[in-house]
Parts: sequence; structure tokens; C-alpha cells
Amino acid sequence: MQTTNPGKQRKKLYNAPAHIRHKLMAASLSNDLAVSKGVKTLPIRKGDTVRILRGDNKGFEGKVSRVDLKAYRIYLEGLTREKVDGTNIFLAVHPSKVQIRNLNLDDKWRKNILGRKTAPEKKAKKLKAKPAKNAEKTPAKLKTEVDEETETEEVFEEEAPKEEIEDETSEKGEE
Repeated sequence: MQTTNPGKQRKKLYNAPAHIRHKLMAASLSNDLAVSKGVKTLPIRKGDTVRILRGDNKGFEGKVSRVDLKAYRIYLEGLTREKVDGTNIFLAVHPSKVQIRNLNLDDKWRKNILGRKTAPEKKAKKLKAKPAKNAEKTPAKLKTEVDEETETEEVFEEEAPKEEIEDETSEKGEE
């Protein structure tokens, strides 16, 4: 059951377990990558190359150096800010504001994930190629189509003669 109450939404977010947090750290893939992998979004991991699409650092492209599941933020190499005392700190970016440009496929688990995500699409294409018998129109659908057609025909048949009769009577009255 889903809720639209903002307080409940925040509570779900703050109390989410690690496996849910990981899914919430997903970002969209670039068009080229999405076509080649057959997936639109994937969770961000350390080592991925991303481009920032929103905010002050829009257009910056860098490698993910750290993923913070607790704060729902990622940190990129080279995206730093200098503090007053001269030390550099990494700037945090929310994953919804970035686009994955290059994937880190070093671990076998991520390769398996991509394999699982693309498999149903291949199955769907096979199913579309071979439609089941009478799958397009069920008896209930056929009945409604016939009813609709007869209703429209009846309406036109009833209205047409009345108009002709009225036209004929008005013409006779004018003469």
C-alpha cells in the first residue's frame, strides 16, 4: 500500500534497509549505454562515470569515488570545494541529478544483474512474434464491438428518415 503523506514518505526513506537504499541510489543511463545494455536505470556504484545534469556543477563528468547509502549521496573524483582554512572537501550529489555515462563491470554480480534485466525483453519479443490463438479478441470484446456498431447504425437509420420527412413537409408548406 502506497501513501502520499510526506511524513510517512520521509519515515520510509530514513528507516529503509540497505537493500532498499541501494535501489533508491539508482540513476538513468545515457542513451547509448541504455540501448547497448537494454536497461534504462541502474543503481550507482563506486567506479561508475557519471555526468551531473542539475545544479551549480551541471555538465561536470567524473568517476564515483564513494557512495553514501546513509545520506543518499554520491561523491565524485575532482568535484571538491575549498574550505576557509584551505582544506578541500568532496561535494555530495544526489543520484537523481546525475546520468551514468560508463558502467563499472568489474564484479560478476553486476554483470548478472544486467543479464537478468535484459532477459525478459528478449522473451517479450519472442512472445510478440508468436501471438496466441484468439488472444486479440475475447468473446466479451467481440460482443461489445457488435453492440456498439448496431447502436450507431440504429441511430443513423432512425434519424435519417425523420429529417427527410421534415424536409419534405417544409418544402410542401412553402409551395
